[in-house]
Amino acid sequence: MTISKQLKAAAAASVLAMGGLALATGAPALAHNHKEKPAKAQANIVQTASGTGVHETLVAAVQAADLADTLSSPGPFTVFAPTDDAFAALPAGTVDSLLLPENKHQLQDILKYHVVAGRVAASALSAAITRSGGSYSFETVAGETLTASFSSDNNIVITDGANRKSTVTMADVKTTNGVIHVTNGVFLPG
Repeated sequence: MTISKQLKAAAAASVLAMGGLALATGAPALAHNHKEKPAKAQANIVQTASGTGVHETLVAAVQAADLADTLSSPGPFTVFAPTDDAFAALPAGTVDSLLLPENKHQLQDILKYHVVAGRVAASALSAAITRSGGSYSFETVAGETLTASFSSDNNIVITDGANRKSTVTMADVKTTNGVIHVTNGVFLPG
């Protein structure tokens, strides 16, 4: 069994142990409660990602990089969270190589490239793109820059340092310590 599969299995076991808490917090508000304030999310970023069913590789990588405690702390953080399919689209062997102990610092740098300090809602990011004339650059906690723009169908697209584009496929997943924007690609520095 590869390291990646072992880590995925461990991540899946932790999700089962949580008893679905993270999934329960992501339910939309019912229409008859539209005047009430939404309930606060009960799960942090790591717990929420663990419960989605599409972020097993990301959670395994966060654990292997020893960043789970940081991303479970009060933050707040904004995380651009690649799906398992996004990781699978990387060249063969990339994920397994990054999960090796000797590549821990490189893995940490890549994961930090997906994190922004503060809680950045999609509406704020969209407004910044518009104010900046269609393209807005911002710094990640890795000290690297990402650039946000709109696709032809008005989705938010993030361009990394290697000029690869990833689309935000789900925005504003609220957590107790920030927000998650799901992406269909992994960001890599140039």
